[in-house]
Amino acid sequence: MKIIFLGAARTVTGSCYIIETGNIRFAVDCGMFQGTTEIEKRNWETDIYDPTHIDFFIITHAHIDHTGLLPRMAQNGFHGPVYATEPTGDLLKILLLDSAHIQEVEAGWKNKKMQRNGRLPDILPLYYLKDAEAVGPLVKTKAYDDTFSPAPGINVKFQDAGHILGAAILEVFIEENGTCTKLVFSGDIGRRHQLLMKDPCTISDADFLFMESTYGNRNHKGEEDSLNELAGAINYSYSRREKVIIPAFAVERTQEILYSLYLLHRQGKLPEDMPVILDSPLAIQVTEIFRHYRSYLDGETQSLLKDGEDPLNLPQLKFSLTTAQSMEINEMQGPAVVISASGMANAGRIKHHLRHNLWRPGASVVFVGFQAEGTPGRKIVDGAKKIRIFSEDIAVNAKIFTIGGFSAHAGQDQLLDWLSNFQNKKMQIFLVHGELSAQEYLAAAIKEKFGFAVDIPEYLEEIQLNVDTQIETVKKPGVSEPQVDLTATLDDLKVKIEYLNNIKQKIQQLSLTRKAEIRELLQEADRNIAEVKARL
Repeated sequence: MKIIFLGAARTVTGSCYIIETGNIRFAVDCGMFQGTTEIEKRNWETDIYDPTHIDFFIITHAHIDHTGLLPRMAQNGFHGPVYATEPTGDLLKILLLDSAHIQEVEAGWKNKKMQRNGRLPDILPLYYLKDAEAVGPLVKTKAYDDTFSPAPGINVKFQDAGHILGAAILEVFIEENGTCTKLVFSGDIGRRHQLLMKDPCTISDADFLFMESTYGNRNHKGEEDSLNELAGAINYSYSRREKVIIPAFAVERTQEILYSLYLLHRQGKLPEDMPVILDSPLAIQVTEIFRHYRSYLDGETQSLLKDGEDPLNLPQLKFSLTTAQSMEINEMQGPAVVISASGMANAGRIKHHLRHNLWRPGASVVFVGFQAEGTPGRKIVDGAKKIRIFSEDIAVNAKIFTIGGFSAHAGQDQLLDWLSNFQNKKMQIFLVHGELSAQEYLAAAIKEKFGFAVDIPEYLEEIQLNVDTQIETVKKPGVSEPQVDLTATLDDLKVKIEYLNNIKQKIQQLSLTRKAEIRELLQEADRNIAEVKARL
């Protein structure tokens, strides 16, 4: 059989792996790429998926970096089943509709900007609401630990990954030429002891393991330390009469933050007169799905719910459903906790809240999830002094908190602990869903501790899988990331500067108003160059 790595290969987004065996061609996950402009261009490269020849998809969990291109597949000819757990099926439907809405709104905004600049609007959304709606009827749900057969010779079992509601580890058994080969796809492995979710299931056997590596080079803070740090952020901004802004993914992270605020409220560490505003219609819908699937939650949460306690509710919790209500938050005086999407601050209402608060010295911004390269969240976490939001440079004066202990991903030690349960020492491991630096660190730790063979596939790499034989690389592109050639850009900039120097006398003869306009444009270019220097 052959596997093609179409995403999450030396990156943390775009998860998708095509498996070809006999006459069957299927895929595990179908995620959207997020991050830099170059990375996001991959979302348009539908031909490499060949959607009309994919028999079915198996989805590990509902996050957009694992599901966000399903509407794109439906748009381009895929009509087969999409297998997922029951909660994932319900989450998928609302997440994909929300994603389609964002695609349409952002395309419309860019077209209006082009029209204002006198250009013809030609921006199309990645997909439309109708494409997201077309995915819903294709979803076929299965329970944890139930074996099902999506095609002759292929059996699949979902196991609890402990990551988000309904997240699964996949056990895939493939019969080929009289031999059964077992593939395990970890999906995203959850952090043990996190609020709401059960601990991830352990697996003891596989021939090939496709393992996530998001935090392969570091561990998280403990749960109590993370809770105290959140209390510190609240105290910092409350004492200064400013807001706490929390970019949070709508699924799981928002609910864990609500649970954490519930615990702080019980401990007297959340001021009673400090509103907590959930500014995300999507997250509000998701929270109701969490309540519906209470049997999937951990024992402590189920006990609270049984006793009439609701850890996802607070006396001062307010919901912001409409655009007008969201705008009112930024007109509101005084301290508040504002939870809004997206978790990487690259889309949605959170951008407006950052624009209104990031420059305020008394405000705080609390990052509670992984920030992919190229996203605004990553730039802020990495120490940017300014970031550009809605064509405006915003100074980063707020206090920045990065609390890894709220992550839904296992840290390095937890990944190694989960891996220690595998008994087949001939098992081949492929590290996916991680940045290369984290993967190399984790690969070295795995080899040293367990002696497993470890490979780090590249984007579009194709590998022939044969049990008890050497792994055969069918295609190795040699480039795992989009290449950005700065030479042509710098040469072009040099030519333009030389041209301006040559016509300096002509500029001096212009009217005072025109010269002032030109100077403002040049000063803007100078600020951009200064920003480049600051990032080196």
